[in-house]
Amino acid sequence: MPTPKQMEKLAAEAARRPPPSSAPPDAPLPAEYWESVLKDPRADESGARKQQRRLCEIQRHLLRISCRRCERTVEIQKADAVRLYGGNALWKDVAQRLLDNTCQQRTGRHEEDGCWPAFETP
Repeated sequence: MPTPKQMEKLAAEAARRPPPSSAPPDAPLPAEYWESVLKDPRADESGARKQQRRLCEIQRHLLRISCRRCERTVEIQKADAVRLYGGNALWKDVAQRLLDNTCQQRTGRHEEDGCWPAFETP
């Protein structure tokens, strides 16, 4: 529990803060917001860009792919993936092959067969 002096200090700080924006919910976001979003290091690479990288361009030593359908995860070392599929193979193709090689969701219908890869970073 804060002391009375700490409570007075917190109240004084709250009084000094500017009031929250009264902008309507559909108002455009300020430019500073978009600048901070674009400067965020996580915004450097989109999911589609990660999928289109070649194995030789990936920096991680352990590659992981999971299936959105059966929740199965497959991991492979980058060195093994390069040895099996070649350094110029696309990560998207390699990931799909890794999941399909051990897929247990076979129905016999092309539209429903196979795993659905989820490209997430570990």
